[in-house]
Amino acid sequence: MGNLHRLAALVALLISTSAVFAGDIEVSGAWSRATAPGQDTGMADLTITSKQAATLVGATSPAAKSVELHSMTHDKGVMKMREVKAIELTAGNRVNLGESGYHLMLLGLKAPLKAGATVPLTLIIKTADKRVVKIDASADVKPLAAAKADAPQDEHMHHNH
Repeated sequence: MGNLHRLAALVALLISTSAVFAGDIEVSGAWSRATAPGQDTGMADLTITSKQAATLVGATSPAAKSVELHSMTHDKGVMKMREVKAIELTAGNRVNLGESGYHLMLLGLKAPLKAGATVPLTLIIKTADKRVVKIDASADVKPLAAAKADAPQDEHMHHNH
């Protein structure tokens, strides 16, 4: 009976964690902001930790027509976003997209992102040994006001694409 309790506890722990593992790569903390009425774009932020050097080369989501990797920079008080083709993941280091100046742009949303829902994501990562790994994750959708309160102050500035 003791083994059954241990197994049940392990299953409960695995279900309650938001981290997803694929081999040497862990994806955790994925979140997105709720969208305003009529808004057809959204964003997602997440953290990736890879035991070996790797590169995030793309992402997809059934919630959007396309997903792009974007960098964020500031120029004279204005935040500018640009599409990038890849985001480097250094071996053994935790890479939070938002903290590193990146995020995923969800373009052509098929429905509004509502607080409390989740957005399914598939990350496409190329490892140092040239394997392509697809990792399924889901981003928790935070209320728009709560997500803005959590964002750095300059996040509230204008966005230019």
